[in-house]
Amino acid sequence: MMKRPISAIAAFALLFAVSCSRQPERKTTPAQPVTAPVGRQSFVGRVVSIADGDTVTVLDANDAQHRIRLEGIDAPESHQAFGEQSRQRLAEMISGREVTVSYQKTDQYGRLVGKIVLDGKDINLEQVKAGMAWHYKFYENEQTPEDRELYAKAEEVARSSRRGLWQDPNPVEPYQFRKEEKRERGDAR
Repeated sequence: MMKRPISAIAAFALLFAVSCSRQPERKTTPAQPVTAPVGRQSFVGRVVSIADGDTVTVLDANDAQHRIRLEGIDAPESHQAFGEQSRQRLAEMISGREVTVSYQKTDQYGRLVGKIVLDGKDINLEQVKAGMAWHYKFYENEQTPEDRELYAKAEEVARSSRRGLWQDPNPVEPYQFRKEEKRERGDAR
């Protein structure tokens, strides 16, 4: 028996049926874009979760959740000295609040790396001013020169005033703390 070629209508119908049967993709496109510097994207959303002093989850207008790693800062790990205080301070400032998130990249864990602004205030910078995070100098080249200077000065003032984690006589940077934990577990290379 000779096979007949599929008609264009039948091919279209098959393609249509297959595309309709797929699960809809979850929207991850930021809603309500706001003005941002060149190369950056922004959206407005409500803070629904605070993981630690530098990681939050924001729900946008399309009900898509975005995990945000606060740019330019490194807060103590949750099981590190001042880790819980840092998380609590961030929660007091923004939990349940509508914020603007401005970002330009995604990190290795799939989190957006961005700045959170509430009522015109840079929340990332507020964490540094309160002594609840370090200015993350390893990534400072990703900040604007103005932010780099503001964050560095804020850390100097918090340090000299012995605010927050600077009360500790020997505070350990989270990067070093994580590195030491890996070494102790035997997974450092």
